[in-house]
Amino acid sequence: MQIFGITSQELFGQLLLGLINGSFYAVLSLGLAVIFGLLNVINFAHGALYMLGAFLALIGLTQFGVSYWVALLAVPALLALLGVLIERLMLRHLYKLDHLYGLLLTFGLALIAEGTMRYFFGISGESYSVPEELAGGINLGFMFMPLYRGWVVVAALTVCFGTWYVIERTSLGATLRAATERPQLVQALGINVPVLITATYAGGVALAGFAGVLAAPVVQVNPLMGSNLIIVVFAVVVIGGMGSILGAIVTGLGLGLIEGLTKVVYPEASGVVIFIVMIAVLLVRPAGLFGKQA
Repeated sequence: MQIFGITSQELFGQLLLGLINGSFYAVLSLGLAVIFGLLNVINFAHGALYMLGAFLALIGLTQFGVSYWVALLAVPALLALLGVLIERLMLRHLYKLDHLYGLLLTFGLALIAEGTMRYFFGISGESYSVPEELAGGINLGFMFMPLYRGWVVVAALTVCFGTWYVIERTSLGATLRAATERPQLVQALGINVPVLITATYAGGVALAGFAGVLAAPVVQVNPLMGSNLIIVVFAVVVIGGMGSILGAIVTGLGLGLIEGLTKVVYPEASGVVIFIVMIAVLLVRPAGLFGKQA
């Protein structure tokens, strides 16, 4: 069977690739949305933190024999600690200033992280092997699905909707939102607001680290992997609505599929289709698909 002049196996293969890319878009844009939505910080270092997550997993495996499954838990925790240091030592002094100051600070941190990794590892990239438990694939009849790529989608969706549920449907999430919107009132109730704010930034950074570990067996681990992706992720956040948790998830997955389908129909446009969608959405709805209109 042929669709758009190609076999159904090729079509579904491209859609699967789009869904995998969309999973990374969703996790990364979710971290950006959490940090911006709750802290009003445009975290341009997010791509570099994603890159550091992949490198920490690689270093753990090659230098210390740390397995993929351990890295999947340990790397986000380590990057969360780094996020605590960044928030405590730098970002907290900028909350009352214009967004531009936070953007410039995090952009500078991204350049430092990228330059450091380029100095030690070069730019050629290194491979991270797929864990043995997820090697191989399943024949679905209409296509062959690698097990690891299926795992990426499942893990990303679980983390994304788990994060959304915690922030939007639990008392902890309500407290976080209140602490960022009415900090004096929440502080008066005996809640340590600075700790909540620090934990929020650390959580957003941990999401970037988690995405980096997920990506390590799929892409070449190199210092440029974050900078190559961050502009697309910012476009996803803008389309979904700045600060919208659900918007980041749904838009990330949807745009990944659109990108995959574009590679089938008109491959030349696959690199810009997300930005075309962004322009169209901003013309019709400047606040984004899920954002609140001013």
